[in-house]
Amino acid sequence: MKLVLLSGGSGKRLWPLSNDSRSKQFLKVLRNEENQLQSMVQRVWGQLDKLGLTESAVIATSKTQVEMIQSQIGKNVSVIVEPERRDTFPAIALAASYLYSKEGADREEVVGVLPVDPYVEDQFFGRLLDLEDVLKSTTADLALMGVQPTFPSEKYGYIVPNVEESTQEIVKVSHFKEKPKAEEAEVLLQQQALWNCGVFAFKLDKIISLLEQKELPTDYDTLSANYALLPKISFDYEVVEKTANIVAIPYQGSWKDLGTWNTLTEEMGTNILGKANVSKDSKNTHIINELDIPISVLGLSNILVAASPDGILVTDKEASPRVKELVGHLDQRPMYEERRWGWYRVLEHTKYDDGTEVLTKRINISAGKNLSYQYHNCRKEVWTIVKGEGVILLNDEFQVVRSGDVIQVPIGVKHAVKAVTDLEFIEVQTGTELIEEDNHRILLTWEEIEEQAYALSR
Repeated sequence: MKLVLLSGGSGKRLWPLSNDSRSKQFLKVLRNEENQLQSMVQRVWGQLDKLGLTESAVIATSKTQVEMIQSQIGKNVSVIVEPERRDTFPAIALAASYLYSKEGADREEVVGVLPVDPYVEDQFFGRLLDLEDVLKSTTADLALMGVQPTFPSEKYGYIVPNVEESTQEIVKVSHFKEKPKAEEAEVLLQQQALWNCGVFAFKLDKIISLLEQKELPTDYDTLSANYALLPKISFDYEVVEKTANIVAIPYQGSWKDLGTWNTLTEEMGTNILGKANVSKDSKNTHIINELDIPISVLGLSNILVAASPDGILVTDKEASPRVKELVGHLDQRPMYEERRWGWYRVLEHTKYDDGTEVLTKRINISAGKNLSYQYHNCRKEVWTIVKGEGVILLNDEFQVVRSGDVIQVPIGVKHAVKAVTDLEFIEVQTGTELIEEDNHRILLTWEEIEEQAYALSR
């Protein structure tokens, strides 16, 4: 069985900690068994690893999240990069073409699809494996996993069974109901409906045949190059609603979607992260502070305060699911990002009337990691080393840098840096177009960089 984990999200529901680059699955606010902070994707990947499932798993994501994934769960994970965001059907179709043409999977291979961020017990993923048996032992075209509801929720979709054709082990699906009102949800529970947790499986042939019917490429590289030809539509609308023979298996354990601040704080294990304090009469109050200034809450209960370089949110917990309504229109660059080499935080971004921009970043490169060999056409940079030791390649010459050193990087000059110890510096960019697209990468690994530099010096 192959697994496809879908990693997407626009980063608005858990604003300001989440943004277009750091969606909710990457927020390190949960505790692992060693009481260390971990993200949802780290938790899920660890659970899959316990069951030996990571070897057969790939993650489908956008290019803005690739480095975050590699930073949190390692560079060896198989990542399928969507050329652009086009909804779940194109993402799954691209993943299917990868399994088919790159990994050589047979058309009869069962493919399981799940979100990258469910908050579940380990047994959930063991139950996932049962989907393969169901598809092989029945004539079903699609098999889903549904969660046994514990209350009539208005937040989740429901899988409604055909009771007469169902058993305790396998549910024959009649239809689906999206986020009903509480009264209707009560009726659905009486009809033995299940919460739809977004987990399903199919034989690879189903998607490959669909691509062939649409006269679309089944080769991964060709489909990726022609990704815009895929309809911008969800898998539910394009496949599920057009499939007649669907079954589901029930899961009776704990399952949560930590997609809003009120549900996420229920599982945090601590009320304060970062520089903060709360008065004793403030009950059920959480503070998550990524800034270097302290936050204090006095006499307020049932609230959340979240602060990051992207903004500050103060909200009543019950109102917190509405945060997207308030900030959905905001259009700003991510002010904090994790990368394969470490992280950066934007300290200030100023635009002047003459078109000049100044962007100040605090950059941290983990020991042994490096920034790529690159140049910029629209900006110059000044680096002030504030912590650690590293090696810089500038103008084809290596030099050691330490705390207190100041490095000038003119426009068009190729440069790279590697951290010997954890290296931190303040970068001031000055130019006319301070965008990521002006990072023109030549080489990625330090081994390649050294090899080319020594070759030029001979």
